[in-house]
Amino acid sequence: MNQDMDRNSSKSIKSGHLRPNNKAENATSFDVTVAGAMNERKLLRKIDLRVLPTITVIYVLAFLDRVNIGNALLYGLPKDLHLQGTQLNIALSVFFVTYCIFEIPANVLMKKLSPQTFLSASVFLCGLLAISQGFVNDFRGLVTVRVLLGIAEAGIFPGCFYLIGMWYKPSEAQRRFSLFFNAGSFAGAFGGLLASAIGKMEGVRGYHAWRWVFMLEGLLSCILSIAAFFLIANFPEHANWLSEDERAFVVARLAADEGSSGVDERISWQGILETFKDWKMIPGALMYFGPTVSTYGLAYFIPSIVATYGHKPIEAQLYSVIPWAAAMVFGMSMAFASDGFQNRSAFIVFGLCIAISGNLTLSKVHKNRKAEFAGLILYTMGVIGILPILLCWFSMNLKSHRRRLVGTAWQLGFGNIAGIVAPFAFQSKDAPRYHLGYSLGLGCLCLAGAASLTYFMGCFAQNKQRTHGHKLIL
Repeated sequence: MNQDMDRNSSKSIKSGHLRPNNKAENATSFDVTVAGAMNERKLLRKIDLRVLPTITVIYVLAFLDRVNIGNALLYGLPKDLHLQGTQLNIALSVFFVTYCIFEIPANVLMKKLSPQTFLSASVFLCGLLAISQGFVNDFRGLVTVRVLLGIAEAGIFPGCFYLIGMWYKPSEAQRRFSLFFNAGSFAGAFGGLLASAIGKMEGVRGYHAWRWVFMLEGLLSCILSIAAFFLIANFPEHANWLSEDERAFVVARLAADEGSSGVDERISWQGILETFKDWKMIPGALMYFGPTVSTYGLAYFIPSIVATYGHKPIEAQLYSVIPWAAAMVFGMSMAFASDGFQNRSAFIVFGLCIAISGNLTLSKVHKNRKAEFAGLILYTMGVIGILPILLCWFSMNLKSHRRRLVGTAWQLGFGNIAGIVAPFAFQSKDAPRYHLGYSLGLGCLCLAGAASLTYFMGCFAQNKQRTHGHKLIL
């Protein structure tokens, strides 16, 4: 798309008018004029209703299949599988080895196959593997399934973020990123409720409750993935559920704001390596890694932490809903405020302060259950609240399909190394104080703060050097 078209599109789209010329797939042939008004807000609502609900549901399903082992722990999984020492921690960690390795290749594959095909197939495979997890009988079987589950799920989270980033302008992306990301909080809360209900199936058909947790939640993923195939939106340039005029307008408005997306660009290894020359890649990865250590520690061990407060298994599952629900409300409030002020960095600092205060409470207070539970809520709110802002801040400062494809997968892949580390920080022998887990979480939150400051200073300096063109988000 040439610069003249971008400038003309930018002026005309702001006034909400357009005129197509029946070649919607090519934004360069889209003439935007004063004639023929289009209600941009109405179109944006249409996009929201098609793009966000389906990928949000499949992320909830994938997240459940990933972390429901945390709910299964309270129903006797370690005892039935004769897990000893750090075997449970190893089983939790191996998932992230393959998950991290395959994130960039998975995003490349999604671009080739289309989001519709790739994401629905990935969720179906996750469901099958979750069901098979309910039939394992020893440590080796559990590890094997977790390794395969990491491969199957590798493309879902980065793929969905990549897809969202290609549909929205930076000024309107944060609340969409956070709505999607906070589906994980909903999954954590919903998983606790569902696990408390499934706990009553202990002994049904000779199976312990932890096996039913895996089998029923996996079956749900398989069923809904079939429906998802018909509902998942592809990239804007190939969205056949939009009219030709609407598709042309969406492509033009995004191009006017950010330049050509490069949807037809072939993704090569040389292009992938070229993306890593961008200075933003290192601080972007480190600032996401920091709070992710805490996130995975909490995702797997909130039910176990709550159980140390004297609650029985089913009660602990129910109480574990509260931190996730609070995190979801806090995260969405932060997202709307961040979009409203068109600022990311200030809200990241605020969220880090909330998370650190909760972490310190858990580390220092050991005889006041109410204060400990309040600290757990603050800790969860803080780390969950800032993660989607960190992701949006980094992703929306990367332009074109190639940069977002590689950058999103890189940030998430590097950050999810935390999933390898976090399970070993929360070991059963350290309960109920989990000094190692909380100390590691605090250190990584400080790392995130330092990396975010570096990223902010780099973006600020780059904006000062630009006399024209698109400014980076601060």
